[in-house]
Amino acid sequence: MTAVQSPLTSPAAAAVDARGSRTEKGVSFARLTQVELRKLADTRAGLWLLVVIGLASAATAVIMITAVPDAEQTYHGLLSFGLLPASVLLPVLGILSMTSEWSQRTALGTFTLTPARGRVIAAKLAATVLIAIAATAAAALLSAAANLVVLGTGGDGSWHITAEQVARLLLNQVLFVLMGSAFGALLMNSPLAIVLYFAIPTAWSALGAMVKWLGKAAEWLDINITAAPLSEPSMAAGQWARLAAACALWVGLPLVLGTIRVLRREIS
Repeated sequence: MTAVQSPLTSPAAAAVDARGSRTEKGVSFARLTQVELRKLADTRAGLWLLVVIGLASAATAVIMITAVPDAEQTYHGLLSFGLLPASVLLPVLGILSMTSEWSQRTALGTFTLTPARGRVIAAKLAATVLIAIAATAAAALLSAAANLVVLGTGGDGSWHITAEQVARLLLNQVLFVLMGSAFGALLMNSPLAIVLYFAIPTAWSALGAMVKWLGKAAEWLDINITAAPLSEPSMAAGQWARLAAACALWVGLPLVLGTIRVLRREIS
């Protein structure tokens, strides 16, 4: 007699299952992050966004050299001002990263190759953080070149900057790019996420300035206010507490809700 093999226990099915297991386990987190990094510059929107950030950062150096008093032309001042374009535009890149699977209809392929959606989300977050680090490093080099020009034109040209100040400037970039990623994960729609990312915090800042009883809450929950000291020479303990509260509201909460939504969303 010939034994009848179940499809689930046949050699072919076992081979497919083995290949599937090896494929899922074989994609390392570093590889996933590398793929997500490449995706950031693969689209025209992402590429031009990076180009605009670079050009805007160069423009800030020109403005500092030509329009700012000599006493304020320091390396710290150049770097703080030079990172402003990145802090505004990099979050858009984070949004595009999180919404790309849905806006470009690649979710089926991505989550078929990597069924563990949490790893994909983590890789996207890691990629945007690496972009923020790279942008900070590029701005540091550009500011150093601009400071050499300042020394030649009679400006202050002080190189004094502490490691703690650099870390806070980097933290500022990371927080805002993560906030953009959180909005993207929560809303899963690029135009809507970009509009609301800029509109809601701006409206909250305006209300905090106009409505007296909201002013006290804005000191703790307005991320534009609480993150401002990150670019200043020093930062007090109370300012760190306010920043943590605002980040919990604007970064932590939407990121948690967005992750849950991505994990549960049906792929059509």
